[in-house]
Amino acid sequence: MAEKFVMEEAVLEGRAWNEAIADLPGAHILQTWEWGQFKAQYGWDALPYVWREADGKLAAASLILRRSIPIGGLAARLRILYVPKGPLCDWSQAELRRRVLNDLAELARQQGAIFIKIDPDVRLGSGLPGQEGAQDDATGRAVVADLEAAHWRFSQEQVQFRNTVLIDLAAEPEDLLANMKQKTRYNVRLAERKGVRVRLGGLDELGLLYQMYAETSLRDGFAIRDEAYYRSVWGNFMQAGMAEALIAEVQGEVVAGLMLFHFAGKAWYLYGMSRQAHREKMPNYLLQWEAMRRARASGCGVYDLWGAPDALDEDDPLWGVYRFKEGLGGSVVRYLGAWDLPARGVYYRIYTQVLPRLLDVMRQRGKARTRRSMVSV
Repeated sequence: MAEKFVMEEAVLEGRAWNEAIADLPGAHILQTWEWGQFKAQYGWDALPYVWREADGKLAAASLILRRSIPIGGLAARLRILYVPKGPLCDWSQAELRRRVLNDLAELARQQGAIFIKIDPDVRLGSGLPGQEGAQDDATGRAVVADLEAAHWRFSQEQVQFRNTVLIDLAAEPEDLLANMKQKTRYNVRLAERKGVRVRLGGLDELGLLYQMYAETSLRDGFAIRDEAYYRSVWGNFMQAGMAEALIAEVQGEVVAGLMLFHFAGKAWYLYGMSRQAHREKMPNYLLQWEAMRRARASGCGVYDLWGAPDALDEDDPLWGVYRFKEGLGGSVVRYLGAWDLPARGVYYRIYTQVLPRLLDVMRQRGKARTRRSMVSV
């Protein structure tokens, strides 16, 4: 009997790939052709795969990133596979999701990979656990059960945020403003009264945005990559018409900014940056309000604020950021997170033991590099 869903390497490229995946549930900016081409500059190969029904209709897709691990003479044989924010499919269809998971496991073995990692936007529920109104999702529970039955493991390496804050942009602008917390709405108006102005930034201002991002990382204690990395991702998506830079000024002085990405009717706030100057004028509030309005005007129905705590815990490093995002009128959505399917068990154990220590070293080096770059400016 012929298989109902058949996996094949996609012949689609560029815009054709993006148009094909845009209609799939969970379509994400990190599954676009542009993201694969960007990551190709940093040691990853992009492998596009699709699943089709017997009549040729597209049922699922995965932009799979492949990378070799440089460990002595073993580099050619030690690989990892990662599907950022994918696979894309209707996860409520049990037969389809099991076929996709099985095919990805087989691909990992064929590729000689240590493991394959996925982290699709499959909802486990809404609201933080312990929060009033928090709910679980039946499909999410079923997907977890299938993953565990097929020997996938919840990953120690969560590349993306597990949870996020989403804003429904379907309402009229005045209603979006009314849905904000009172203090947030006050700060938006305060920024306007204090002379904060928001404008679009150009490609020639990416260096300026990076310097603000570096300043933000030092102030808030997170590691970032070098300037060339961000110039590439921001610039490539801006040139593709899938991102725009928003810059906040006070009397002509640049004080804050953000990068607004959009694809398939959804917008993402992936990068934000600010300076210490004029923080009392609340430029970040007006920036987000302008981002919401621009996303809505461009046809986006959802604005993803990218990141929320795992639990209702004020000691969580993301708590302050979460309170800011919640004030904008957003709701917490809990996702599946990243799951690994080990294809070479011994190497996987070595990888998961060594990687956390390696990442700590890389973060410290990144912070030191950022400090040096700021001093040289």
